[in-house]
Amino acid sequence: MQTDSNHITAMIPARLGSERLPRKNLVLIRGEPLIAHVIKAAKESGVFDRIVVNSEGVVFGEIAQQYGVEFYRRPEHLATSETKSDEVVYDFAANHPTDVVVWVNPIAPLQPSEEIRRVVNYFVETGLDSLMTVREERVHCNFRDAPLNYLPGEKFARTQDLEPIYRFVYSLMMWRRVAFIAEYEREGHAILFGRIGFAPVGQLSSLIVKTEEDIRLCEYVLMGMAQGRKPLSYFADRAEG
Repeated sequence: MQTDSNHITAMIPARLGSERLPRKNLVLIRGEPLIAHVIKAAKESGVFDRIVVNSEGVVFGEIAQQYGVEFYRRPEHLATSETKSDEVVYDFAANHPTDVVVWVNPIAPLQPSEEIRRVVNYFVETGLDSLMTVREERVHCNFRDAPLNYLPGEKFARTQDLEPIYRFVYSLMMWRRVAFIAEYEREGHAILFGRIGFAPVGQLSSLIVKTEEDIRLCEYVLMGMAQGRKPLSYFADRAEG
C-alpha cells in the first residue's frame, strides 16, 4: 500500500546471535516464533508496499516464506554484536530501492498494527527525514544522581504535575531512504538526522524483549488478549451488592 504516493518498505532485522537471550527471535510465544508476531502486525497494518526480513540466518528465510513476506540475507560481517544499526540500515537501503525504510523491531512483538499504521502515516504526512518511537513517562527521574524533572527541596510533586520524560522505545524507526544514504555517506551515521520526529507509542509497544522474563510477560499479555477485553469490576460493586 502506498501512502501519499510514497513507496514504503518495512525492514524487520533479525540476528541469530544475542548476548542476553540467545536466538531470541526464534523463541516460540503461543506457538509462533517471536518475529512472526511482528511480521503479522506489519502485514495487518496495511501501510507497507513490501515487508522484508533482514538476517544472516537462512532459518529466517524459511520463516519469511511461511508468513508470506520477503527475505534479504545480509552479509555475515553485519551480523555481529559490534554491528551498529546505521550500518544495517545503510546496507539494506543501498540494496532496496524505495522511498521510506521502516525498521520494524522484531523484539517488540506486542506492538499493535494500528499503531504501526498511525506512526508511519505521521512520518509521511509531516515530511520528516528520520523518526524514533518514544514512551512518555511522568515519573521522578535522575541523571547521574541529579534530578531531571523535580526539585528535591520542595514538597514531593504529584506525578501528573511533572514534566514528562520521553524514553526511546525502538519499536519503530524510519527514514527517507535517499536522504539517509546521503547523510551516512557524508557523516558516517544517520539514525537521527535532518527533520527528526519522535512519535509516542503505548505500553504494548514499549515492551522490548531482552530477557527470558520479557518473553514470559509477552506470553501472559497475549494470553490475556486472546481471552478478550473484559469490563472492569470493582470491590465496592461487589460489597454493595
